[in-house]
Amino acid sequence: MNVVFACLDADTLGGIQQVTHTLAQGLAGRGHEVHVIGLHRSETPFRYVERPRYHRHLVSRTPVGPRGRLDRHRDRRRVRDLLGGMRPGYAVLTSPSVVSRLAGLLPERLRAIGQYHGSYEHASGCWHLGSIRKHYPGLEQAVFLSEDDAWRFSEGALLPNAWALPNPLATWPDRVSPLTGPRVLGVGRLEGVKRFDRLISAFARSGAPPPWELHLIGDGAELDRLRAHAAREGVAERVVFRGRVPAGEMPGEYRAASLLAVSSEHEGLPVVLLEAAAHGVPAVAFDVSGGVRSARPVLVPPGDVDALAERLGRLIRSEHERRRLGAAARERAEAFRLDRVLDRWEALFTHLDR
Repeated sequence: MNVVFACLDADTLGGIQQVTHTLAQGLAGRGHEVHVIGLHRSETPFRYVERPRYHRHLVSRTPVGPRGRLDRHRDRRRVRDLLGGMRPGYAVLTSPSVVSRLAGLLPERLRAIGQYHGSYEHASGCWHLGSIRKHYPGLEQAVFLSEDDAWRFSEGALLPNAWALPNPLATWPDRVSPLTGPRVLGVGRLEGVKRFDRLISAFARSGAPPPWELHLIGDGAELDRLRAHAAREGVAERVVFRGRVPAGEMPGEYRAASLLAVSSEHEGLPVVLLEAAAHGVPAVAFDVSGGVRSARPVLVPPGDVDALAERLGRLIRSEHERRRLGAAARERAEAFRLDRVLDRWEALFTHLDR
């Protein structure tokens, strides 16, 4: 079959993009014709797949931002021309922004599936929920990251077509972490929503003795502020800012870590939780979404830095508890293996064909 994934920006370092390229490569590997469309160029492109088996398309060479009327008209024409030449199949629209832009441009032979990579909690606090209420009921299917989120959207957004499909793991590691390295890991863009300042504070309050360190992988505008915050918390020498790490090198980072922490204000289903679990690394996370809960890390109340510090400290002091939780996490992560998630996508396509 023909499957089209459309993103506002298909190549920025982010969860939507990572999941899109993972699914595209997986479905293409099963013999489907797959296309990934970026409506805008990324300012800082990131390569997710070294040898893509799917087709890539870029509509506009300008980054996401305000657009003039003529530019918007030109982009719509390019989208119509691109989609008009495609075989019948499915168009997976990966965010409310993409749904609002493309729903009226899709030919009838491409059946629209609207994804939402966030949580109901986040959507209800911003414009997303209104957009989902307006645009998603008219789609063939509305897809969310957990059964909890699908149910909450079906009730709160009055959706008759809600479905749950989790994010997949791109690969399944054969080797796991020994959980002996004195390292707590945080992974994500250095931006406000990730609240790495809270993680730094929690690490400082956890009582972690040297040589334990907190390694933050990612780059972004918050780097200088986070460095200053680590200095104020008295842990500047033990918070290591690693910058970007290529996707192919991340397995080594997980194997070198003994704990993962997720301190974001909001999340959908962070792939980093699944990747850490697959490497047998236990995680502590703020309880901010059904997706986070579905990965079953150690949960603490949202924004509660002292609770995060207490749980980190307890696991830092107990290798036995890390091993117990890490083994359980890897077992649960089996449900997110790529083949199992692809099976569920193909089951969705079969359901829509009935």
